Amino acid sequence: MRWIDLFLMSGSNLRRRKLRTFLTILGVIIGTASVVAMLSLGLGMQRSMYQDIENYGSLTTLSIFPGEGGDEKTSKSDFQYITDDTILELAAFDHVKSVAPVYQSDAIFIKGKYEVYSTLFATTQEGFRALNLDLKWGELPPDQASHLNLIFGNTVIADFYDTKSDATPYYDDGELVVDLQKDSLFMILDPENYARPFYQAVDDEPILDRYNSNSDEPSPEIQIKAKKYAVKADGELKGGPEAWSTNSYYVFCNLDSLRNMLKKEYKNRPLPGQPTTQSGKPLKEFAYTYAQVKVDDIKNVESLSKTYRDMGYEVQSEAEWVAQMKNEMRVIQMVLGGIGAVSLLVAAIGIANTMMMAIYERTKEIGVMKVIGCSLKNIKQMFLIESAFIGLIGGIIGNIISFGISAIINAVTGDMMGTGSTLGISYIPPWLVLLALGIATFVGVASGFFPALRAMRLSPLAAIRNE
Repeated sequence: MRWIDLFLMSGSNLRRRKLRTFLTILGVIIGTASVVAMLSLGLGMQRSMYQDIENYGSLTTLSIFPGEGGDEKTSKSDFQYITDDTILELAAFDHVKSVAPVYQSDAIFIKGKYEVYSTLFATTQEGFRALNLDLKWGELPPDQASHLNLIFGNTVIADFYDTKSDATPYYDDGELVVDLQKDSLFMILDPENYARPFYQAVDDEPILDRYNSNSDEPSPEIQIKAKKYAVKADGELKGGPEAWSTNSYYVFCNLDSLRNMLKKEYKNRPLPGQPTTQSGKPLKEFAYTYAQVKVDDIKNVESLSKTYRDMGYEVQSEAEWVAQMKNEMRVIQMVLGGIGAVSLLVAAIGIANTMMMAIYERTKEIGVMKVIGCSLKNIKQMFLIESAFIGLIGGIIGNIISFGISAIINAVTGDMMGTGSTLGISYIPPWLVLLALGIATFVGVASGFFPALRAMRLSPLAAIRNE
């Protein structure tokens, strides 16, 4: 018997029992849609994770922090700080594309009665390029500038609070009290003395406690007052006031300009985050918060990380974190896929039941086919094709429905999270569609295998006599 004849006969047999065929296919549709929808959740979370990492920097970026010098018994003098010499040392290795210093310091921005505490993130032009910052307006700070260029993270303006009532207008009433493109601000580079002044002796001795030991009144020494600097924003990151990301709460600025301003502000005092000697005096070399290393290929990230750790530095790598997250995501996907597979198992039982019922109803027909010379192989193929049709049709429709489910999930969760991101929590890649279609077809064929064997083993004479 030709294959075309087998396909035509199988299609005709399925059409004769339309309701039963529909209900069987419906089980496959539900099973396929469940598997795809469940797996799409895990894949969507994984894709969002990768996107967040790319927004921060990339999988080929290493963050090198100060360390203990590779020896747990080293003294404090052997502590490995990140200095200009360190930057040159880190850049000397193979597979390193660039190394940029990063310095962070706290600051307060003021507009009238409103204030916001933020962190200044200072680096070089090369460091900014490695961060892949996407601006709503403005330009990235240059390495050399006459003033401090400030690029505000998109969520900073939402955190301005009323100093008189401690209320946050945006989160209380949805009101933004600052327009970064128009408003001028005051900046405080010494938040500690702005909020809680210290007192210093006239002869520049080390800073004393604010209060005398025997009195609740301030000491008579000269008060250190935090200066106010008039500034304007030079740019802002893309995103709404509530679209949080790794960079959204920073205020980015050019490194040299910030360092020069801090040296004037903290005259005869250690700069924020700078190491000091046992007497409290700052070290000669400027120490950065960390160094940002760009690697040429993700394959070299692990080896370079090990090299830097052996030198005594602390190393953070997004690639290492992603490797851990991949294992966790794999477990989540297996659990979600297993939940959806239960529906597909029920559908498989339904297909097997339908094919067994078809054999009982067509026993006489099967006997006639055998008597007129139809081979056992053709009979087996006919029933397998019928069950495969059920799985294939159910898989196609199930995939179509799963796209609708995914769109609904993304619409609902997108509104709930309010991020405005184009990446939803549910994601269906092309390979998942093909995989689901193949599994549905395989389930159909596997479910029809034993009914097909039973049809082959029927006695022709007994089948003809069957009523």
